[in-house]
Amino acid sequence: MLWLIGDVAALAGGMLAIFEPDVLQKFLDTGEIEGMKVGPEILLLLAILLLVPLVMAFLSLTLKDSTNRWANIIVGIVWTGLSLTDLPKYVAEPSAYVILLWLSGVVATALLVWYAWKSKQKA
Repeated sequence: MLWLIGDVAALAGGMLAIFEPDVLQKFLDTGEIEGMKVGPEILLLLAILLLVPLVMAFLSLTLKDSTNRWANIIVGIVWTGLSLTDLPKYVAEPSAYVILLWLSGVVATALLVWYAWKSKQKA
């Protein structure tokens, strides 16, 4: 469930950002968002970033306990780290909804790592 919370928060943040003043018009005029030219490579990267948590949610239900635990710890740490790299951007240009959704994703993945770390392995 925590993987889904993080993924939906990221998706909602991206969708709501389109409604910021002038963002959509600037994209239509330049083909850029936040200084990045949006092309097939960026769209593929975004698709991967949205699919990994969904795959992890599925794997959490299907992997054996020990493998599931370590997969969630490793990917959760990586995902939390990736999320934290955005912190300077949100501090420089604070927006309440973006910070709320970003923080929701960070807390979800951090809790995921915490629960996976604390879970007892079955013998």
